[in-house]
Amino acid sequence: MGASFGRGAATGFQQDLANADCIVIEGSNMAECHPVGFQWVMEAKARGATVIHIDPRFTRTSAVADQHVPIRSGSDIAFLGGLINYVLQGGHDFREYVVAYTNASVLVSDDFQDTEDLDGLFSGYDPDKRSYDTKTWQLAHRRPPAGSPAGAEKASAGYQHGSGGASPGFDGDYEMDPTLEDPRCVYQVLKRHFARYTPEMVERTCGIPEDQFRKVAEALVANSGPERTSAFVYSVGWTHHTVGVQYIRTASILQLLLGNMGRPGGGIMALRGHASIQGSTDIPTLYNLLPGYLTMPTAGRDNNLRAYIDDQIGQAGFWGHLDAYIVSLLKAYWGDAATPENDFGFDWLPAVNGDHSTYQSVLGMIDGTVKGYFIVGENPATGTANGKLQRMGLANLDWLVVRDFNEIESAAFWHDSPEIESGELRTEDIGTEVFLMPAAAHTEKDGSFTNTQRLLQWHNKAVEPEGDTRSDLWFYFHLGRIIRDKLAASTDPRDIPVRNVTWDYPTEGQWDDPSAEAVLREINGFSLIDDPDSSHGGGKVPVSSYTELKADGSTSSGCWIYAGVYADGVNQANRRKPGSEQSWVAPEWGWAWPSNRRILYNRASARPDGTPWSERKKYVWWDEDAGKWTGLDVPDFVATMRPDHPGDPDGPPEQRLPGTAPFIMQQDGLGWLYAPNGLTDGPLPTHYEPHESPVANPLYGVQSSPLRQVFDRKWNWSNPPVNAGYPYVFCTYRLTEHHTAGGMSRGLPYLSELQPEFFCEVSPELAAERNLVHGEYATIITARSAIEARVMVTDRVTPLRLGDRTVHQIGLPYHWGWRGLATGDAANDLLPGVLDSNVHIPEQKVASCDIMPGRRPRGPALVKLVEDHYSKAMDGHPPAHSTDW
Repeated sequence: MGASFGRGAATGFQQDLANADCIVIEGSNMAECHPVGFQWVMEAKARGATVIHIDPRFTRTSAVADQHVPIRSGSDIAFLGGLINYVLQGGHDFREYVVAYTNASVLVSDDFQDTEDLDGLFSGYDPDKRSYDTKTWQLAHRRPPAGSPAGAEKASAGYQHGSGGASPGFDGDYEMDPTLEDPRCVYQVLKRHFARYTPEMVERTCGIPEDQFRKVAEALVANSGPERTSAFVYSVGWTHHTVGVQYIRTASILQLLLGNMGRPGGGIMALRGHASIQGSTDIPTLYNLLPGYLTMPTAGRDNNLRAYIDDQIGQAGFWGHLDAYIVSLLKAYWGDAATPENDFGFDWLPAVNGDHSTYQSVLGMIDGTVKGYFIVGENPATGTANGKLQRMGLANLDWLVVRDFNEIESAAFWHDSPEIESGELRTEDIGTEVFLMPAAAHTEKDGSFTNTQRLLQWHNKAVEPEGDTRSDLWFYFHLGRIIRDKLAASTDPRDIPVRNVTWDYPTEGQWDDPSAEAVLREINGFSLIDDPDSSHGGGKVPVSSYTELKADGSTSSGCWIYAGVYADGVNQANRRKPGSEQSWVAPEWGWAWPSNRRILYNRASARPDGTPWSERKKYVWWDEDAGKWTGLDVPDFVATMRPDHPGDPDGPPEQRLPGTAPFIMQQDGLGWLYAPNGLTDGPLPTHYEPHESPVANPLYGVQSSPLRQVFDRKWNWSNPPVNAGYPYVFCTYRLTEHHTAGGMSRGLPYLSELQPEFFCEVSPELAAERNLVHGEYATIITARSAIEARVMVTDRVTPLRLGDRTVHQIGLPYHWGWRGLATGDAANDLLPGVLDSNVHIPEQKVASCDIMPGRRPRGPALVKLVEDHYSKAMDGHPPAHSTDW
């Protein structure tokens, strides 16, 4: 979504789903995995909305939907591309919206060649490097910009801008055709690109009958336009693929064409599976991002602050104030030690010099280059693709710190993992020193959650943690304090950043817990100029918005998009005004970034002249008498900017955009149907088969994404595609009764009683084909491992007809491991470690497999079964390089 709209977060809020006229839930089982938010889908249905569920399995979400559409896992781009083709070929796009608010009219370079020209590849592909040179993807300028577009070279380094525009450097002086007739304009390029995604091709690729496909297309078209809006809802069923980013891109294109962005009841809802997954990306646990989606400096390129800013900053829109955001962050990190003379401490930031993502780290453990590891809120031994690879890496560390409620599998691998049983590991040979640190639950600490809809909500400690249990804040604060004390007398230059970092949070209570509110105040930020106003008590005054941040060092902010959460010295996240006492938008319940805005890009909720598209869907609009925008939400643009503002090329960055530009984090203010930068694997989504698929790509000669990250290593061999040894598809999913890898739920008797045993879902047809018996055991096998599961024969999994063949799918919940009350094999042990090239997310939702009746063997016999099955599938040949597929 960042490449399409300028920010990578959910574009609206869950309560607004009640205003939708049509809701498509795809890549999510919302009723079971997000049951609290699902109430708003049911509210929409009660108001007359059409609810459609696209999923390989019939679930509780499907049961209350108006239409359930079974789909082959891993084929969503073909389905969504078919919807785009239906809209374009039928002239169903919201034309006034598309012309005014998207880059449909912009012309693409003459040098660009599409997948339609190159049988599945875009121009600029280098087969040796397995990467694209994006120069030919650029837009046509009336006059060439100085140098190459900033960001074009680094597009191959991965998509990073979750909040900023996809790539800065455009001057907006494009060649354009508002009639959308020029064959080089984005609209026509889009039309040609998706022309082959016909209903017939959708059926042959996805297994969705034409009549069922048309019902979905007709419902979307009928419920989009000036008077009506449709919403898309997705979760990890979309993101956990080698082309997961492009799944979301396809939906973004569709929603732009239908005019559903920035409007009530529209948008794209990116559901997060935990209370603060959004927060852990805003203030990131990702190696290549700083807080607020600022990119980490790159070694050898961003050699000083000026070079970093010049490489990243936009010329127009709010990304044009990146210098203020990064300097304010540096001031939050290093306080008075950060000065203009030392580049505000920019050199103290670490610089990225390669791929430091999870799987690269695991390979580094195996190779002996990664010596130590922290596991916090994760359980990679069972919860991550290819658990065996993870466990083998953990067994080769010098030390491992695990913080959790109990001894999860990742802390216990050294004495009771499957590899101990198989003889591949021996406890006495494992040198990893494991430190298991008991963690406090959220009820035992103060803090905030940032949930699915960018909403910060404060929670207060209910009870004191027992025994040695401590909060994460306590752990990291005191670990940092101890390290700083040890380095206090150091003269080593590399220790300067640690010695200078601001680490002065007030503590309280028996265990000297740092104040969570003090951390939130630091994240919000301050004006660092003393204010003598007695109403503030003097000293630093909290900033009220990111628009107040400065590049001269006079402000600080630990996360610029959170600036305003402590406006007026009040914890805005702690507001709980009842809904009955405010508008349906409920702006006084918690605080949403940015600037407490609930629907992003809401300029698009009005016509270019500032009047609402309709009274039924009015949200924000121009008030001529007041000389500003008004309505139900905080305007997502300059509130005093007139609709007819032409754009001031000499003004501040936000004033350089015209008053008709809704997408203020993009350099041109437009929604990007075509993305010339910001993505590694193409400016337009393209259907590729999953890394492991029993089906040949029916659309192109290129089988799988040519840029997917593959690690051809021992313990990570891949099933060859279209191979009789692995003829079936399996997909993993969640259950309501268990939580993620099960570490928090399998030890609880009530939840374990509700879902006591690992199982697999198979259709009656597959059960007959493989002699599987309901309630008995089956063994599922891939090139990595074999697991056993109880068989559930059910019509909830539908065999899909693809042309002249039938594809069977197997459903596997992924909550089990070998510890706790409810134990079982880990579904993720079957998966390969293969990743999306943009964001390094593993393909955890689809792979190929074989299935046979009976229990798997134990001990060394398990390893032999896996190896023999693989050798037979490969006709006795050694493992193939899967990058050649």
